[in-house]
Amino acid sequence: MFNSLSDRLTATFKNLRGKGRLTEADVDATVREIRRALLDADVAVPVVREFTAHVRERSLGAEVNAALNPGQQIVKIVNEELVAILGGETRRIRLAKNPPTVIMLAGLQGAGKTTLAGKLSKWLKGQGHSPLLVAADLQRPNAVRQLQVNGERAGVPVFAPHPGVSSEFESATGDPVAVARAGVAEARAKLHDVVLVDTAGRLGVDAELMQQAADIRAAISPDEVLFVIDAMIGQDAVNTALAFNEGVNFTGVVLTKLDGDARGGAALSVASVTGKPVMFASTGEGLDDFELFHPDRMASRILDMGDILTLIEQAEKNWDKDEAARMAKKFADQEDFTLDDFLTQMQQIRNMGSMKKMLMMMPGAQNIRQQLENFDEREIDRVEAIVRSMTPHERVAPKIINGSRRARIAKGSGVHVSEVNGLLERFGQAQKMMKKMAQGGGIPGMPGMPGPGGFGGARKTAKNAPKKKARSGNPAKAAQQLREAEERRANAAKALPAGAAFGQQGAENFDPSSLNLPKGFDKFLGK
Repeated sequence: MFNSLSDRLTATFKNLRGKGRLTEADVDATVREIRRALLDADVAVPVVREFTAHVRERSLGAEVNAALNPGQQIVKIVNEELVAILGGETRRIRLAKNPPTVIMLAGLQGAGKTTLAGKLSKWLKGQGHSPLLVAADLQRPNAVRQLQVNGERAGVPVFAPHPGVSSEFESATGDPVAVARAGVAEARAKLHDVVLVDTAGRLGVDAELMQQAADIRAAISPDEVLFVIDAMIGQDAVNTALAFNEGVNFTGVVLTKLDGDARGGAALSVASVTGKPVMFASTGEGLDDFELFHPDRMASRILDMGDILTLIEQAEKNWDKDEAARMAKKFADQEDFTLDDFLTQMQQIRNMGSMKKMLMMMPGAQNIRQQLENFDEREIDRVEAIVRSMTPHERVAPKIINGSRRARIAKGSGVHVSEVNGLLERFGQAQKMMKKMAQGGGIPGMPGMPGPGGFGGARKTAKNAPKKKARSGNPAKAAQQLREAEERRANAAKALPAGAAFGQQGAENFDPSSLNLPKGFDKFLGK
């Protein structure tokens, strides 16, 4: 979503590299480009003005003038200001002292409230809670059925005493206020500690929508009112957010459709204009494409500095600890890395989610975004099919895979023989690298790491080692070379000074008093 904004800001900061001192004209030019980038991203004009004013004021201050690298200092300032307009700090759900905690979802129709209800309920269940979904949207066709399906997929019960309407030609007959009130009572009776109330929306803000939302809020006294907003609606996000804030006084914002290709200015505007924090973000269509919103991590993504913490959290949540321990032991015992191990590791990575999304969280990913966008997720399926088409013995000993075996594997996995050859070649390189690392040789070719190709390796490669002069095959000439070598060694021995190896002074002329040693220390140096 923030690709365009990230590209513009990254290009702006490149112009500051290598400058030991920034003039006021440099700062003004940088702030001007930042202003254009934010306006192109559909960020609200008041937010842009406030943001650029803070950046300019701080960039002309002492913290940049006294910095060793002014360009990096300005990037730091922009990052801190982005964090500020995104909410400042991570805001979590405030649980009620006396359960159940009541959470009301509000927003326009089409923003994704019902889908988000399923995602949030699954996330809460994963956090150890026992949520209940309440279907209080009785006017959108099949809204109740959609919530029931999402509840089944998330493994969360749904309270739906009224079926709602099934087509746009029917008129709503149920009372959403009564349904919401009964849902809270049901949760209290069934000992659910969290209640999620899905309310109706409209295509636009109107008095009827606001009155119904206000009535539901008054009836259930929610602990949290989450305003669900489509991150792709652009400048209108601010007006919609202000209207809902006045009507229902929401406590937090949830951004949906962050995986879209729109410019995403809503995310940078809503929190700053309303003063209410962004709490969650929906990043895809699946129930697991949902995450807690961290302003500092989102700012790092926008500035192409990556989001390593989120990657680590995903790995901790999805990685099989027993399998990781088994691989660590195998690595320590210097056992061969087999295709079975390769397949297992690939499946572990797949459990973490989309490869594209994970790679886009790496620092500097914007530089290879085109390659990442062209990356086919099905490539992993093809690799898995190739490995599974091998016999158990072939996976353990891939060197036995000859031409006829490769043809059989290609036919069994539905790929060309060249793809099988490519996989075996890449696996052979990975196997060598794993063996080098297990032997303590470091990662080949990794700067700063011990081992072949690294800057930290003490061993010289054959290419850089000094070449020894070859001995002649002629006996007379070989004898002459031997005599010359002995003469060079004798001359070198004569040139060495007599005495200790660590000084020019001979042992017989050594005077301990010349070393300025502590009193009484000279007795340890007696001859």
